[in-house]
Amino acid sequence: MNPTHLVAGLALIASLAACTTPETRVRNGLMSAGLSKPIASCMADRMVDRLSYAQIDKLGRLDKLRKRDPGDISVNEFVKRTKALQDPEILGVVTSSGLVCAVK
Repeated sequence: MNPTHLVAGLALIASLAACTTPETRVRNGLMSAGLSKPIASCMADRMVDRLSYAQIDKLGRLDKLRKRDPGDISVNEFVKRTKALQDPEILGVVTSSGLVCAVK
């Protein structure tokens, strides 16, 4: 492969990866955890402004919150499972975001 084409291809891949915002990744992760799309969208918007990238990654690695269909779990169940992380800041943000988004 021509080195110029390789560099162009890598640049294209990098630009496409940059299109995925932190909010999109969090929303998709929340939906994968089983929250409905409207709740996940609302919570993701709030969470990316209040949690660090490290905290968001920590939340995403919680095994109990993977591979579910959107709408499978309630906000209350999501909050309960988040307690396992033993991070009061994450728990506070998830709880407050869940409450605000559940009543919208």
